[in-house]
Amino acid sequence: MNATERLLRAAKLSEIEQLSGLAETAAVVGDICRFVHALQRERGASTIYLGSAGRRFTHQRRQRIADSQLAEATLRQRLDEWASFDDANRTSRHLANARLLTRIAAVWHGFDSLPPIRDDIEAQRLTADDAVRLFNRLISNLLSVIFEAADTASDTEITRVLVCLFHFIQGKELAGQERACGAFGFTLGVFDDAHRQTLQQLIDAQHRCFETFGEFASTELLSHWQQELDQPIHLAIAQLRDLAIQATPLPNDLDDPGEQWYAIMTQRIDAMKDIEDRLVEELQRSCRDRIHQAEREIENSVGLREALNGELWAAPVNLLLEVPDAEPASSLGALTASTMESRFSRSLVGLVQTQHARLQQISDELESTRKTLRDRKQIDRAKGLLMTHQRLSEEEAYRLMRKTAMDQSKPLIEVARNVIDLVDMLSRERS
Repeated sequence: MNATERLLRAAKLSEIEQLSGLAETAAVVGDICRFVHALQRERGASTIYLGSAGRRFTHQRRQRIADSQLAEATLRQRLDEWASFDDANRTSRHLANARLLTRIAAVWHGFDSLPPIRDDIEAQRLTADDAVRLFNRLISNLLSVIFEAADTASDTEITRVLVCLFHFIQGKELAGQERACGAFGFTLGVFDDAHRQTLQQLIDAQHRCFETFGEFASTELLSHWQQELDQPIHLAIAQLRDLAIQATPLPNDLDDPGEQWYAIMTQRIDAMKDIEDRLVEELQRSCRDRIHQAEREIENSVGLREALNGELWAAPVNLLLEVPDAEPASSLGALTASTMESRFSRSLVGLVQTQHARLQQISDELESTRKTLRDRKQIDRAKGLLMTHQRLSEEEAYRLMRKTAMDQSKPLIEVARNVIDLVDMLSRERS
């Protein structure tokens, strides 16, 4: 084995190591999502309990606490394995990312703070807004673990799934906050201006999250999501939203509107959990597939050398068009940098307003990743057109576009667009 082959093999081994770490992370994602889901339900039940001065949801809240404790025990065991630390070697057994370990420490601190929070809720020493804020902080830390750990993702397909998962989980958490905010107002029988504004912001932010999810989700997932949106329950949700947002008193003839709101919003969020589970499965499957592919490639020294020949310095054929490399995907670690900024002193209204701005910032930071994925779709389409019209293999078509881009000092995406435009123009002329 010569030096070139050893270096290529080392690069492939490094890729497998990164993918294995991400696969390990994907296994933890399911446990985190289950715990977050349980906390979201406990948060909503606690809001009705506090809003009714302890007269409603006493039994339901205790059941939700039991569910949370069960999910917490599973997650504690998983994170305990993650956080095992060898002081002599200064490394975690699984991960040496300092920011990730800090996130896990914050989650662990949140575990320990839950019993006194529950005691304060039981004794009604907290307001509903205070309780929601404390649950939000722990959930925020939990979600940040997922994306801090996913920071090493560089594969296009895995990045696509992570972008979908991030936006869907954010949208589901905003839906949970809407459930808590609405349950409080309907239980009291009134929405003040601040809570009406909060509710509208939560609805708008969900729309943006689910819109981005829909842009990059697989066809199968989109079909499941559309089936959910077509359910009659969404009409009832829209009607109750209208009552809450209107600057008029709630009708007196509503039958337990707080519990009605909680029930239908819980049904909606439980349906979202099914989509979330499918996304986690897709992430885990993508990791497994990429690892198996890399393991096959590492044993094929001829294939590794041929792949090397397909890089920019190779000079096969000429094409009369042009295209640039897509910008590299931005680090997914930036996705969660702003999720840790909650402060105990903020009201629910202030927290949601801050989160509204934070989501916009995250959306801006994700634009590079979204652009990369959009460009990849166009490059793949152009490659397919060259394969069809020039009778090239997939590798030859891609190599041809890369060589043209290099020769003309143009980005690859520009060459791809030119190919697509030319084929479209010729197709119109023939017709």
